[in-house]
Amino acid sequence: MKQTSLVIMAAGIGSRFGGGIKQLEPVGPNGEIIMDYSIHDALEAGFNKIIFIIRKDLEKDFKEIIGNRIEKVAPVEYAFQEMDDLPEGFTVPEGRKKPWGTGQAVLAARNVIHEPFLVINADDYYGKEGFKKIHDYMVNEMDEDGDCYDMCMAGFILSNTLSENGGVTRGVATVDENGCLAKVTETYDIYQDADGMHASDNDGNPVTVEAGQHVSMNMFGLPMGFLKELEKGFPEFLGNVKEGDVKAEYLLPAMIDQCIRTGKARVRVLETRDKWFGVTYKEDKPAVVASIRRLVDEGVYPEKLF
Repeated sequence: MKQTSLVIMAAGIGSRFGGGIKQLEPVGPNGEIIMDYSIHDALEAGFNKIIFIIRKDLEKDFKEIIGNRIEKVAPVEYAFQEMDDLPEGFTVPEGRKKPWGTGQAVLAARNVIHEPFLVINADDYYGKEGFKKIHDYMVNEMDEDGDCYDMCMAGFILSNTLSENGGVTRGVATVDENGCLAKVTETYDIYQDADGMHASDNDGNPVTVEAGQHVSMNMFGLPMGFLKELEKGFPEFLGNVKEGDVKAEYLLPAMIDQCIRTGKARVRVLETRDKWFGVTYKEDKPAVVASIRRLVDEGVYPEKLF
């Protein structure tokens, strides 16, 4: 069986564990956190290895809370995203407080990724369908030796990714006639009320979105060769950061979008109709707990995952 890895971006979970760290809030009946369900679904779909991207200062606590438990059921590797992990010739700007975004996060795992890999966020519940479809695509269809990078993305239905407690930001996908991603438009303050769907662009101007549109939730199946593209693009990105900008981020979706526009990548959109859960707002937690409880009661998950 072809080897595949699940890469979980968890470097942004904060400097202290405990109250207020949303990725580590228990949501399952036995104290499971959202990451537990993602890992369970990935292993069930056929992924062979779990790679956690964390910060070095979190390693001890992270292993105690989740890593040591997962090591009992699957091979686990760690990669460390650090603010000062920069290409030769670059230094951290004075005043910068955080690492450089999701593109740098995946790049931090370049020495432990040796196979096609699925990237996800630590604090999103994705459902089973996306893991299964992406794994099957990576094993049965992905061409790792072609002229362009062969990728795939879980295409969630916009109305399945909303919060009842406020607007959300989503990458709204434009899909071409071949079922491939044409572009992703970052769209803000998306919510639904009695009047329908509402959203804004980057400048706060109203834009039209449809409940049934596909959106990206940062769930990408990628070939190992794409790491070379991320490695090449990072110094180019850093070279264009304006002086004094201490918040610029090297984003994975932006690099994928750039590869699509330049003909270097093809991204198959694999529709998933599962409902996304996440603790975007503190008030979201009770709904997530209730949703997980319902899935357990329906037999989708066992009472105790691991």
